[in-house]
Amino acid sequence: MMYNADEQFEKLGLTLPPAPAPKGLYKPYVIDGKYLYLSGHGPVQDDASLIIGRIGREMNGEDGKLAARQVGLTMLSTIKTNLGSLNKVKRVIKVLGMVNCTPDFEFHPGVINGCSELFAAVWGDDNGVGTRSAVGFGSLPDNIPVEVEALFELY
Repeated sequence: MMYNADEQFEKLGLTLPPAPAPKGLYKPYVIDGKYLYLSGHGPVQDDASLIIGRIGREMNGEDGKLAARQVGLTMLSTIKTNLGSLNKVKRVIKVLGMVNCTPDFEFHPGVINGCSELFAAVWGDDNGVGTRSAVGFGSLPDNIPVEVEALFELY
Protein backbone atom coordinates (compact mmCIF):
# COMPACT_ATOMS: atom_id res chain seq x y z
CA MET A 1 0.00 0.00 0.00
CA MET A 2 1.41 3.38 -1.01
CA TYR A 3 1.94 6.00 1.68
CA ASN A 4 -0.60 8.81 1.30
CA ALA A 5 1.31 12.10 1.64
CA ASP A 6 -1.73 14.18 0.65
CA GLU A 7 -3.72 12.69 3.56
CA GLN A 8 -0.79 13.21 5.92
CA PHE A 9 -0.57 16.85 4.90
CA GLU A 10 -4.31 17.35 5.50
CA LYS A 11 -3.93 15.88 9.01
CA LEU A 12 -1.29 18.52 9.81
CA GLY A 13 -3.91 21.25 9.32
CA LEU A 14 -1.48 23.50 7.43
CA THR A 15 -2.16 25.56 4.31
CA LEU A 16 -0.07 25.91 1.20
CA PRO A 17 0.97 29.36 0.01
CA PRO A 18 0.76 30.12 -3.70
CA ALA A 19 3.49 28.44 -5.75
CA PRO A 20 6.00 31.16 -6.62
CA ALA A 21 6.75 32.20 -10.19
CA PRO A 22 10.43 32.43 -11.15
CA LYS A 23 12.04 35.82 -10.55
CA GLY A 24 14.86 35.10 -12.99
CA LEU A 25 15.80 32.88 -15.89
CA TYR A 26 15.30 29.40 -14.41
CA LYS A 27 12.69 26.68 -13.98
CA PRO A 28 11.17 26.15 -10.54
CA TYR A 29 11.39 22.40 -11.09
CA VAL A 30 12.77 19.84 -13.53
CA ILE A 31 11.81 16.19 -13.81
CA ASP A 32 14.55 13.87 -15.09
CA GLY A 33 13.35 10.27 -15.24
CA LYS A 34 12.34 9.38 -11.71
CA TYR A 35 13.90 12.46 -10.10
CA LEU A 36 12.32 15.81 -9.27
CA TYR A 37 14.71 18.72 -8.79
CA LEU A 38 13.33 21.81 -7.08
CA SER A 39 15.14 25.12 -7.50
CA GLY A 40 15.84 27.22 -4.44
CA HIS A 41 12.63 28.35 -2.77
CA GLY A 42 12.05 31.13 -0.26
CA PRO A 43 9.48 31.55 2.51
CA VAL A 44 6.33 32.59 0.65
CA GLN A 45 3.40 33.37 2.93
CA ASP A 46 -0.28 32.76 2.24
CA ASP A 47 -0.68 36.32 0.90
CA ALA A 48 2.25 35.71 -1.54
CA SER A 49 4.57 38.05 0.40
CA LEU A 50 7.98 36.87 1.59
CA ILE A 51 9.25 36.54 5.13
CA ILE A 52 12.32 38.77 5.26
CA GLY A 53 15.15 39.37 7.71
CA ARG A 54 18.61 38.16 8.63
CA ILE A 55 18.93 35.58 11.39
CA GLY A 56 21.03 36.93 14.22
CA ARG A 57 19.92 40.48 13.45
CA GLU A 58 16.15 40.89 12.82
CA MET A 59 15.31 37.26 13.63
CA ASN A 60 16.43 34.60 16.09
CA GLY A 61 16.99 30.90 15.40
CA GLU A 62 13.41 29.92 16.27
CA ASP A 63 12.06 32.56 13.88
CA GLY A 64 14.43 31.13 11.28
CA LYS A 65 13.15 27.62 11.91
CA LEU A 66 9.57 28.81 11.32
CA ALA A 67 10.73 30.53 8.12
CA ALA A 68 12.36 27.27 7.00
CA ARG A 69 9.08 25.43 7.62
CA GLN A 70 7.38 28.07 5.46
CA VAL A 71 9.96 27.40 2.73
CA GLY A 72 9.01 23.72 2.98
CA LEU A 73 5.35 24.61 2.55
CA THR A 74 6.27 26.71 -0.48
CA MET A 75 8.11 23.72 -1.96
CA LEU A 76 5.11 21.47 -1.30
CA SER A 77 2.97 24.05 -3.10
CA THR A 78 5.24 23.88 -6.15
CA ILE A 79 4.99 20.08 -6.13
CA LYS A 80 1.21 20.01 -5.71
CA THR A 81 0.61 22.80 -8.25
CA ASN A 82 2.79 21.26 -10.94
CA LEU A 83 2.52 17.51 -10.29
CA GLY A 84 -1.04 17.47 -8.92
CA SER A 85 -0.31 15.49 -5.76
CA LEU A 86 2.28 15.05 -3.03
CA ASN A 87 1.74 11.31 -3.55
CA LYS A 88 3.86 11.48 -6.71
CA VAL A 89 6.92 11.85 -4.47
CA LYS A 90 8.37 8.57 -3.22
CA ARG A 91 11.09 10.05 -1.01
CA VAL A 92 13.32 12.98 -0.21
CA ILE A 93 16.87 12.40 -1.50
CA LYS A 94 18.74 15.64 -0.70
CA VAL A 95 18.01 19.01 0.89
CA LEU A 96 20.32 22.02 0.71
CA GLY A 97 19.38 24.69 3.23
CA MET A 98 20.89 28.16 2.99
CA VAL A 99 20.60 30.45 6.00
CA ASN A 100 20.93 34.25 5.70
CA CYS A 101 22.65 35.02 8.98
CA THR A 102 25.16 37.11 10.84
CA PRO A 103 28.74 35.77 10.99
CA ASP A 104 28.40 34.78 14.66
CA PHE A 105 25.25 32.64 14.12
CA GLU A 106 26.13 28.92 14.32
CA PHE A 107 22.80 27.05 14.54
CA HIS A 108 22.20 26.51 10.81
CA PRO A 109 21.07 22.86 11.19
CA GLY A 110 18.45 23.85 13.76
CA VAL A 111 17.01 26.42 11.37
CA ILE A 112 16.82 23.99 8.45
CA ASN A 113 15.14 21.44 10.73
CA GLY A 114 11.98 23.51 10.18
CA CYS A 115 11.86 22.27 6.58
CA SER A 116 13.19 18.78 7.33
CA GLU A 117 10.66 18.17 10.10
CA LEU A 118 7.84 19.20 7.76
CA PHE A 119 9.01 16.76 5.06
CA ALA A 120 9.27 13.98 7.68
CA ALA A 121 5.72 14.75 8.84
CA VAL A 122 4.41 14.58 5.25
CA TRP A 123 6.33 11.57 3.86
CA GLY A 124 7.23 9.76 7.09
CA ASP A 125 10.56 9.27 8.83
CA ASP A 126 11.85 6.76 6.29
CA ASN A 127 10.97 8.57 3.07
CA GLY A 128 10.74 12.15 4.31
CA VAL A 129 14.31 12.38 5.59
CA GLY A 130 17.17 12.43 3.12
CA THR A 131 20.72 13.70 3.05
CA ARG A 132 21.16 17.36 3.90
CA SER A 133 23.46 20.33 4.08
CA ALA A 134 22.73 23.45 6.16
CA VAL A 135 25.04 26.38 5.50
CA GLY A 136 25.25 30.06 6.36
CA PHE A 137 25.30 32.87 3.80
CA GLY A 138 26.06 36.57 4.09
CA SER A 139 22.92 37.41 2.11
CA LEU A 140 20.08 35.83 0.17
CA PRO A 141 17.74 37.29 -2.49
CA ASP A 142 15.29 39.92 -1.19
CA ASN A 143 16.85 39.51 2.29
CA ILE A 144 14.90 36.27 2.89
CA PRO A 145 16.13 34.38 5.96
CA VAL A 146 16.18 30.92 4.37
CA GLU A 147 16.38 29.37 0.90
CA VAL A 148 16.08 25.63 0.28
CA GLU A 149 16.56 23.49 -2.80
CA ALA A 150 15.87 19.76 -2.90
CA LEU A 151 15.98 16.54 -4.89
CA PHE A 152 13.16 13.99 -4.67
CA GLU A 153 12.59 10.52 -6.09
CA LEU A 154 9.25 10.07 -7.87
CA TYR A 155 7.06 6.97 -8.15
